[in-house]
Amino acid sequence: MRKISFLSAFLLVGMTAFGQKNLTIEEATFGQYRNFAVENLVSPQWRKDTKAITYLDNSYSKLVSKSEEGNWAETTLLTKTELQNALKGKFASDEFQLRMFPYSYSWIDKNTLEFEVDGKNSKYLIQFDVDKKEVKNGTAFSSEGRNQTISSDGKYTAWLDNNNIKITSNSGQTITVTSDENAGIVNGSDYTHRQEFGINKGMWWSPKSDKLAYYRKDETMVADYPLTDFGARIATNKNIKYPMAGMKSEEVTLVVYDVNTKKSLTLQTGEPKEQFLTSITWEPSGKFIYIGVLNREQNHLKLNKYDASTGALVKTLFEEKAPTYVEPLHDLTFLPNSNTEFLYRSEKDGFEQLYLYNTDGKLVKKLGYNDVVVTTLLDFDKEGKNVFYIGTTNKGLDRQFFKVDLKSGKTTQLTTASGMHSGSISSDGTLLFDQYSNVDTPNEVSIVNLKAKKSTNLIKASNPYLGKTNLPKMELVTITAADGKTPLNGRLIYPANFDANKKYPVMVYVYGGPHAQLVQNEWLGGATLFDFFMAQNEFVVFTVDNRGSDARGKDFEHVIHRNLGQNEMADQMKGIEFLKSKSFVDQDKIGVYGWSFGGFMTTSLMLNHSDVFKVGVAGGPVCDWKYYEIMYGERYMDMPQENPEGYEKTSVINKAKQLKGHLLMIHGAQDPVVVQQNSMEFIQACIKEGKQVDYFLYPTHEHNVSGKDRIHLNQKIANYFFLHLK
Repeated sequence: MRKISFLSAFLLVGMTAFGQKNLTIEEATFGQYRNFAVENLVSPQWRKDTKAITYLDNSYSKLVSKSEEGNWAETTLLTKTELQNALKGKFASDEFQLRMFPYSYSWIDKNTLEFEVDGKNSKYLIQFDVDKKEVKNGTAFSSEGRNQTISSDGKYTAWLDNNNIKITSNSGQTITVTSDENAGIVNGSDYTHRQEFGINKGMWWSPKSDKLAYYRKDETMVADYPLTDFGARIATNKNIKYPMAGMKSEEVTLVVYDVNTKKSLTLQTGEPKEQFLTSITWEPSGKFIYIGVLNREQNHLKLNKYDASTGALVKTLFEEKAPTYVEPLHDLTFLPNSNTEFLYRSEKDGFEQLYLYNTDGKLVKKLGYNDVVVTTLLDFDKEGKNVFYIGTTNKGLDRQFFKVDLKSGKTTQLTTASGMHSGSISSDGTLLFDQYSNVDTPNEVSIVNLKAKKSTNLIKASNPYLGKTNLPKMELVTITAADGKTPLNGRLIYPANFDANKKYPVMVYVYGGPHAQLVQNEWLGGATLFDFFMAQNEFVVFTVDNRGSDARGKDFEHVIHRNLGQNEMADQMKGIEFLKSKSFVDQDKIGVYGWSFGGFMTTSLMLNHSDVFKVGVAGGPVCDWKYYEIMYGERYMDMPQENPEGYEKTSVINKAKQLKGHLLMIHGAQDPVVVQQNSMEFIQACIKEGKQVDYFLYPTHEHNVSGKDRIHLNQKIANYFFLHLK
């Protein structure tokens, strides 16, 4: 009898009970955002000084509003066509064809929207009067420009022309701020210190819009690293600056440019030159700038105050030290109508929380609450007496809204439904836009009147998968870490048509590194549809957030210091013990998959626990931390010269001889984050040791495989598990 082909067998497996089809690989890749998108409001924003929430309609062609005054009925504020006509009227020499209403808009005041838009010839930063339906301020700049930022009065837009800064006024005049011909001198870029330390911008307008502070990055001394472009007739090298651990780092200063005098001065941030400057904050008076100055060792932070007119150091307000590392991630937040008091975020006492300081450096009030980690700082109420934030509860699984009284320090939890809450507060602090989901709730959106303690529901989303596909059972579980005491959050997805008497192969999905949390009490438990796709194809799919991952506090994360992967692996193996306790798990068919830090973890687990893991797929993996960059790598591992034992222990290259199972390593040839040298060195080590390993390269992709090619990636991963474990 003719054998059934692999494809035919796959299609047969693709049918479930009641005629519902399993997910296709395309749906498993993009379905959460397309076919099975949960009902929601698109780009919701509070309209300033009103009790109205605005968002884009379902066609993405209108900005609509719901207000307390209108009993939360939907009204149209502005259409894409009206906006397009206003732009054509203001900029008659250009052409505008908007595909949708600008998604990334913000309210400057009650009537003024700010957004960016592209014309045929130029880019524009726009301030738009919604009531008059006209352009209030509009600045045109080069279509090649980037990192544009508009001054608070709307008169000036600073933007980058390659590695130099230009300022264009709304009257059309352009000032050249810097003119460095050496591409190794980079001005005003958000890609400073490789965007670590919470850096997401490189230019800051003063409150009075008369000065611009900006990063000046000198990376001429940093080694060139070649990325090969295979698209040319003869492949060419594109060099990037890549400061590897233990080698020469970039040198960064902060410069202040005066728009009126056309003069610049450099703040005297001092020596050594290899230090990190972050938390850049203008004092509301515009007279001073505050900078967090962190040493290269990343264990000593100074919060410094500088005179913006002379560049001189005024004083160090306070210092923060740690035996592991200090990681500043946020700018200061000055209290409303105050030049002398600000909020500072730090994990120095165990959990990232709020501290109220004055500009003399005195701690006025510690505003932390229990073991809550502040994840999102929101806004103040109208009187500036209270501040709102979102923080963690339920051992990191949930997010809830909180209010803290700045004078007394009393904290009040504003939401109670267990789950992941997100949203914002109205500008007067009386209304809360609350959006949440949990493992049983796809999405609920409400307006909460905090004074009346009354909630108005805007959306109660239905399950978008019902009648379309049969998602396997998923549950959140708790296991105990390798230290014998710390509870870890896990997620278990059962195979489709689960039969407790059968034994199933396992795919462990892992990340395991800092600033990431895979398991949450939200819809689908934080899993992707690819996880459910594998479960529909009769795999047990398991994930655990080991110590070292996010949202559980300083002690939980810092156990990784100088020994990346070691405690993380120990916790992952506790997850394996949990799996092996299940009678339906086939202990001889356990595989692991992860990307980036997860790729490092996948390879580490395959080598250090080769008798357990029979299959691994490691994407974009760090294989030896000496090949990773300074800012992230040295934070957790110190320099190779300072921690040779740690680098030796954590390297997977020197453990290639321990490989037993089937390992597929995947890399993007243009990866500027985890350079391909990592995986190539590992492959060479496998060749030397006579170990067979599979390797796949995406020639045009960087650190992540995005766009339609991600379908190809997911199919490749699935096929590897099907081939070797199923």
